[in-house]
Amino acid sequence: MTAFLMKFAKYEQHLKWLALFLGILSTVAIVQNWYPYTMFISVPFCLIWIYCAWLHTELQLKYINIIFLVLYAYGITKYFLLG
Repeated sequence: MTAFLMKFAKYEQHLKWLALFLGILSTVAIVQNWYPYTMFISVPFCLIWIYCAWLHTELQLKYINIIFLVLYAYGITKYFLLG
């Protein structure tokens, strides 16, 4: 698994730019009240930062984003199950 994830290390800077774009888009979605798009936009944002934190062993950043990812997954599941 580690070797597989390390293959993407050369794309780290591109992933961070994508995360910045997703963060801005998520903020716009919140301000415009585009529910549930806010959750769908935030999931890849969290996954990118979990990966980047894993590359540099930044545990606090990784765990914060894992917590947010679980909360977004809960919200998305609730959205699909309850409408």
